[in-house]
Amino acid sequence: MVEPGRRGENLADNVEEQLRAEINELRRRLEKQHPQASHASKRPSRGVLLSLAFVAVAAVVVAFFAGYLPQSQRQTALAKEAKEDSVALPVVNIVPVERSSSKSDLVLSGDIQAVTEAPILARASGYVQQRYVDIGDRVTKGQVVAEMNTPELDQQILQAAAAREQAKSGLEQAMATLDGGKKNAAMAATTADRWTSLVKKGAVAKQDAETYQSQSDYLRSNVEALEKAVAAAKSNITAAEGNLGRLQTMKSFAKVKAPFDGVITQRNVDTGALVTESNTLLFRVAQTDRLRIYVNVPQGDATSVKVGQGADVKISSLPSQTFKGTVTRTANALDPSTRTLLAEVQVSNSAGMLLPGMYATVNFSTPRAEPPLVIRGDTLVLRSDGPQVAVVGAGNIVHYQRVDLGRDYGDRVEVTGGLTAGQNLVINPGDSVRDNAKVKPVLLAKGAR
Repeated sequence: MVEPGRRGENLADNVEEQLRAEINELRRRLEKQHPQASHASKRPSRGVLLSLAFVAVAAVVVAFFAGYLPQSQRQTALAKEAKEDSVALPVVNIVPVERSSSKSDLVLSGDIQAVTEAPILARASGYVQQRYVDIGDRVTKGQVVAEMNTPELDQQILQAAAAREQAKSGLEQAMATLDGGKKNAAMAATTADRWTSLVKKGAVAKQDAETYQSQSDYLRSNVEALEKAVAAAKSNITAAEGNLGRLQTMKSFAKVKAPFDGVITQRNVDTGALVTESNTLLFRVAQTDRLRIYVNVPQGDATSVKVGQGADVKISSLPSQTFKGTVTRTANALDPSTRTLLAEVQVSNSAGMLLPGMYATVNFSTPRAEPPLVIRGDTLVLRSDGPQVAVVGAGNIVHYQRVDLGRDYGDRVEVTGGLTAGQNLVINPGDSVRDNAKVKPVLLAKGAR
């Protein structure tokens, strides 16, 4: 595009060339009309000079106006543009209010734990005779993991066995005494019956018959006492056998066995170590084929987490892996101190990639019938009277609107009140964006939102 000044200069050159052509044409005509004057003298007449002067003045005037006016117009346009720039409207980036997705993602953190974990304690006092496993070893249910030497328990077993034999001997003596007492009682009863019949015949005195009857009653009572002694002897045998069985059972615990299939996660003893019954922790075993994660669900989302619901489990050290879990149980009550619901998520670990004690994030994805509005976090303005946003309305006029906030996603925030879908909000409103001020909005590209 040619500038106005350059365009004026070109016009002046064209006029000058045209005037020169007309002067040359006029000179040729005069030479034709007055050939003698032309040969006699090269000086033009007065009329010709006046005509040439008039033409020259006209050329100068045309050239002046052809160059000056465009330059003046250009200077006026530049001044106008400078004035418009000085009062230009502030340019702001705007973004529309949108609705969030139809699915809500609730991401919570938790620690991975084994579904079943148990300590293995010593049930008998003694020394570790042999240790068969170490940390990281996989064991099966009933597998012997350690064997103990229990000399004191062995002595107690011998004493209990001797006491049982002694009780058996006491039973035999009591039964023999019972047999003798039964025979004596039977003989005394027969004698008393005879003397009673002789008294009826008047052959003997009545007092003698009563004496024999008293002896018979005494021997019969003695038989009852002997029977009780036999029962007591049998009870002693039962007690002795029970004590012996208890000690033998404790002796069986000298072979320490795994309570279930799992992996040894802790070992506290070695061969030759002295252990005390029920006090010394030998090993700790955990089932790792299936793990559980406890998460605390906030009160606002407690109703959206239900038993049987799926969940995605991710580990920071395994960013490319997503493990599928299931909510197996919830506390069905909020913790009054934290206002959260305790939920348990179980995840399969057949590949053994997860380890108890890992830090995990659990993502619950739940459908929403009415997705809430969502805005960018950098559109918020926090003031003393509450959070606000700068809304660009009709005529590009800014109006600050107070809003009610919902869930915070970091770069985006849910809005539960104060806005409608499709309204345009100013991103990072500065001091130039005032209430009721006019702005020049620029819609942010959809890919950059």
